[in-house]
Amino acid sequence: MNSSLPDSLIPTNDAERLQALAPYLVLGPAPDAVFDEVVRLTAKLFDVPIALVSLVEEGSVWFKANFGLPDGGGSGRVDRDQSICSVAILQDAPIVFEDLRREPCRLTRPDVAEALDMRFYAASPLRNAAGYAIGALCVIGREPRQLGAPEQARLQDLAGVVMKLLDLRLALHRQPEQAGAVWRQLYDQLDHSLVRLDTLAALAGYEDSPDTAAARQYGISREEEADLVTRLLDAQVTAALAMVAG
Repeated sequence: MNSSLPDSLIPTNDAERLQALAPYLVLGPAPDAVFDEVVRLTAKLFDVPIALVSLVEEGSVWFKANFGLPDGGGSGRVDRDQSICSVAILQDAPIVFEDLRREPCRLTRPDVAEALDMRFYAASPLRNAAGYAIGALCVIGREPRQLGAPEQARLQDLAGVVMKLLDLRLALHRQPEQAGAVWRQLYDQLDHSLVRLDTLAALAGYEDSPDTAAARQYGISREEEADLVTRLLDAQVTAALAMVAG
């Protein structure tokens, strides 16, 4: 499925890509509640145990946000050849490994995925305004699975939201007087979305019919709700970014 991968883990434009990444490094690897909620929401939207926001440096990959990965990779950083996120930045579209045991990633060390019991991996690159891929939003599962075109599109949309969040966080880093209020509002909005998804999943579990209790309450399916949550999150982050930039 990923036979189109290049021969090298390092893209030809890596020097320019690292220059594009450099401004975001001031945000540091410290835990951030909003990014943590975004990856938790992403994991729920895709029904996976692990979701990450990663940034790919010259020799390492560090996790700006981590939901479900044991110990966060230790220091929160791993060598570049240990993380499939470093492969995700080589692609324009989402990258999908349906079963890493059957089809290991040939550009990274397969023993790392084996040690973490990773079977399924999908990611979409985080691209800045100039088009450089500075990292990835990924979802990881412990069972093989496919990712259809609608879900790949949703993952790509969420990666766009994460990139806007990075831009917003960087803008607020330069305007600290606004940071607290804006960040709290986004956190509350994310928390509301997570509650909605939890409620919908619980109600949907009562029935297998398309006419589930959840559908009757909300008038939409869980997939439609996931798309709605993604669009609302994008609109909220876009509005906050415009307010701070203005």
